[in-house]
Amino acid sequence: MLKDILAVTGKPGLFKLVSRGNNMLIVESLIDGKRMPTYARDKIVSLADISMYTMSEDKPLNEVLIALQTKQENKPIESDIKKMSNDELRNFFGEIVPDFDRDRVYPSDIRKLLLWYNLLIEKGITDFNIEEESEDNVKSEEKKEEKHINQKQQVKTQKSAATSVKTGVGAKRG
Repeated sequence: MLKDILAVTGKPGLFKLVSRGNNMLIVESLIDGKRMPTYARDKIVSLADISMYTMSEDKPLNEVLIALQTKQENKPIESDIKKMSNDELRNFFGEIVPDFDRDRVYPSDIRKLLLWYNLLIEKGITDFNIEEESEDNVKSEEKKEEKHINQKQQVKTQKSAATSVKTGVGAKRG
């Protein structure tokens, strides 16, 4: 589910991917439901591709959201996030990800994450797992692609055979 939820730099909130066009994506705001195009010049990132700095290795955002969801018992954060002090934000986030890198994760990052969490919960998006393509799906796609290539080759062969019949190329002389 997180693969279809996008953050667009310079735009507040989160967006759901609606469709893809030529050199653009059509997205729908989770805040007000308005649709708009986003282009290649916009910095767009899927929530599935974001991670948080920790002291050991980066932690994927979905794991952070799952930990937050567990702590909050699948309910939104009641505190006014925008009015929380930097120390309150760090202490709150430290309960969720104890080993987060306090030098590289800024209070603004924590605030944004908490606002995103509330928005997602409010909109009923509670599945923070990242769907992995199963091997069956990959093999199925490979078979479809192979079938498509074979069909193209058959069409080429049929066209070249029709051409050789018309022109007499390759025909036996007798």
